Amino acid sequence: MNILALIPARMGSSRFPGKPMAEILGKPMIGHVYDRVKQNNYMNKVVVATCDNVIYEYIKSIDGYAMMTSDKHERASDRCSEALLKIEKEDKIRYDIVVMVQGDEPMVHPDMISEAVEPLIDDPEILITNLLGRIKNEEEFHDINTIKVVCDNNKNALYFSREPIPTHSFNNLAMGKQVPIIPFRRDFLIKYNELKPTPLEIAESVDMLRILEHGINITMVPTSYETYAVDTLEDLKKVQSYMKPFPS
Repeated sequence: MNILALIPARMGSSRFPGKPMAEILGKPMIGHVYDRVKQNNYMNKVVVATCDNVIYEYIKSIDGYAMMTSDKHERASDRCSEALLKIEKEDKIRYDIVVMVQGDEPMVHPDMISEAVEPLIDDPEILITNLLGRIKNEEEFHDINTIKVVCDNNKNALYFSREPIPTHSFNNLAMGKQVPIIPFRRDFLIKYNELKPTPLEIAESVDMLRILEHGINITMVPTSYETYAVDTLEDLKKVQSYMKPFPS
């Protein structure tokens, strides 16, 4: 299979402007994500999809691949869809699976990408997966930047929310969170971006709800790795305290 990793990143985050270039251990955050994703053996190519020259030029300076995209995209998946078609045209290749890895996940481990991709390789019926992490404390459970998820008995997502779900039984149930390493089948990524945005997607500002509201399954894949996204300056400080230099 031809598998492409796309890392959407932009400087204009409302919660933390400029965060892709914020330094962690002496290196911009987007550099950590790019280097870690590249170490996964399933990936044929890794590309940062961005609308900002500073990110584009940085990735090129480390001999990486970057693709400029429109600055009009509101969803990361829209940016990835545009980048995919440009890359396929440029490289004269058609990819089978596209793995979207958010640019604010500097703790991503290469094996996490394998965890997310392998179900699509093994089962042609699966269109998309998300990694499923565990919420370990009350603070994270109530943090609106942590996307909570509840699943059915087959590990398909039932709902995603920024609010604490399910209910307030933190001590009674294992609480799950979305880890935004998201492999799409190539044609499904394009189809997803042709679907109209949906009310719950807009209300929660969670891309995956568009899929659920259109009646399509999202397979959640438990990960054995612990990771935290960077949404705020406080997150950056916390992640920096957890991270150690990763072998290049």
